[in-house]
Amino acid sequence: MTTFPNSPRILKGGLVLIDPESAKVLRIIALQYNPESLSRSLQIQSAGGEGSNRSEPMRFKGPAVETIKLEADIDAADQLEFPDQNRTVVEHGIQPQLAALELLAHPSSAQLFEVDRQLGSGTLEIAPMEAPLILFVWGRSRIVPVRLTDFSVTEEAFDPALNPIRAKVSLGLRVLSVDDLGFAHKGGGLFMTYLAAKEQLAEKAAGSLAALGIAGIP
Repeated sequence: MTTFPNSPRILKGGLVLIDPESAKVLRIIALQYNPESLSRSLQIQSAGGEGSNRSEPMRFKGPAVETIKLEADIDAADQLEFPDQNRTVVEHGIQPQLAALELLAHPSSAQLFEVDRQLGSGTLEIAPMEAPLILFVWGRSRIVPVRLTDFSVTEEAFDPALNPIRAKVSLGLRVLSVDDLGFAHKGGGLFMTYLAAKEQLAEKAAGSLAALGIAGIP
């Protein structure tokens, strides 16, 4: 924590789980420490030209497929300095924080029991279990629906009861666009807001031909 009282408050990145139908917020997972780096890649969705000998002008089939990878540190050291104020950490270490992230990779126990009930009753066709919609939040201009594609955790230290007290979590996320969700879906609307924010930011980075050493396009 900074010792300068006038230092700006640092926002936290994190994940928000919402109900895909009602858009009700179900859970908020704020990262304890923002990762020092975040990698993103864009796979261009172009139409035509790839398999021919002659190149064609760029034609888009849809938005690029964006993937995000980050590593987050979780550490109980600060809380363990004040055990009376952090009984949960004393009793369980950082297992609650890890559990909140790990549940992103599982259907709920209630959903599994319901599937078992339907199987037992002879239901012939059982619909796949729908998970809450995950929103990746990285500042006000980057709130985007994502799907968890990869999750790994390395537990690096333990208390005497073998509760983990320090860990590094790696997350792989795939941004969900209107191609995935449609325009009527809450997530589709959030993607369009995300894309519009990029367009507005790009306008602020407009360059000049003079910076390129030319006066105009021949």
